[in-house]
Amino acid sequence: MSTVIFAGRVVTCDPSRASADDALGVFCDAALVIDRGVVAWLGRASEAPACDEAIDARDAVVTPGLVDAHTHAAWVGSRHAEYAVRMAGGDYRAIAAAGGGIASTQRAVAASSEEEIADALAARLRRMAQLGVTCVEVKSGYGLEPEQERKQLRAIARVAARRDVPRVIPTFLALHALPASAPNRAAYVEHVARVLVPEVATGGLARFVDAYVDANAFAVDEARTVGLAARAAGLGVRLHVGQFADVRGAELCAELGALSADHLEHVSAGGIAALASAHVAAGLLPTACFSLAQSPPPVAALRAAGVAMVVASDANPGTAPTESLPLAMAIGVRTYGLTIVEAILGATRVAAASLGEPNRGRIAVGAPADISVWDLPHEIAIVQPWGGSRIRRVLRDGVAIARDT
Repeated sequence: MSTVIFAGRVVTCDPSRASADDALGVFCDAALVIDRGVVAWLGRASEAPACDEAIDARDAVVTPGLVDAHTHAAWVGSRHAEYAVRMAGGDYRAIAAAGGGIASTQRAVAASSEEEIADALAARLRRMAQLGVTCVEVKSGYGLEPEQERKQLRAIARVAARRDVPRVIPTFLALHALPASAPNRAAYVEHVARVLVPEVATGGLARFVDAYVDANAFAVDEARTVGLAARAAGLGVRLHVGQFADVRGAELCAELGALSADHLEHVSAGGIAALASAHVAAGLLPTACFSLAQSPPPVAALRAAGVAMVVASDANPGTAPTESLPLAMAIGVRTYGLTIVEAILGATRVAAASLGEPNRGRIAVGAPADISVWDLPHEIAIVQPWGGSRIRRVLRDGVAIARDT
């Protein structure tokens, strides 16, 4: 069934429609036609062809569906007690050293079935759809033990097969923390690189491999071993780098041809230059930075170097207990100094490109009809901190996955 959407403002995020004065490629008093899951026509409302269904959004704004390019959304359990400790001044790394943090969620994952993990993820994705999101990167990394990682990835794959939730891009977070069963770090890293990464690739359980590269996490050499294994297995690379210290993780991202280097609260001028030279996107995670009371990444330096900037929710049970990409966008504008245009592009076209999905995150003829209709008069309003849904309808491949209630 063909559908025409009449809109007061269509924010295409299409570079072919962008200009120096209009970086978002906005089309006013417009209409778009969806047929067989793709955008089939875009033009003036007065020239729109007849369709089987019409959606009147003349008093609203239409954007590409938002793309959340960094999440740990396949979690179970709760770490609310740790959050209270941190809000009272407790240190995240000290909590982790005492058996909390990632290890706490690992125990919850180990105690849960594959079905329970999948159900929790699907419910979370449905709530994210109500906030305008149509595509979500979802990491493993809370299994830690090989069989638990497999279970978490299988749960993610279950949900990825569904059509009633945002599209899922699975990532194997191969190095997140050292599991209790590991004989030593070197043996664990070698097993991940030699056995688990090829197995995950062969099973089609992930499109990317990730690693947590930081002073109290995994070293550059360890992450390089796993990253090279990922590339050899045909998987993409994206890395957590510079959250607490600059250990040259950005340079490693450039070396490996990663699609994104995420966090970057600590990164040198040399690291930024390496990202720019290798065309690696910066994955900015404002909610985690806010929760941890950290100083923001050097956004002005990233901008000046021409590094593409992604804005993501980092949805996780510890440092970013949120499901709201619009909230992350709002925090990014307020505390990171992002422009509104940067925040919107960073959660649409730039985010999609960082996931190897260049046709998503934009509204263009022939592109998938991933569309969000906002009960707002202007795209600027999207990055205001509403704290709730302002969505009328969200379409994934032309089919509604969320509506206003």
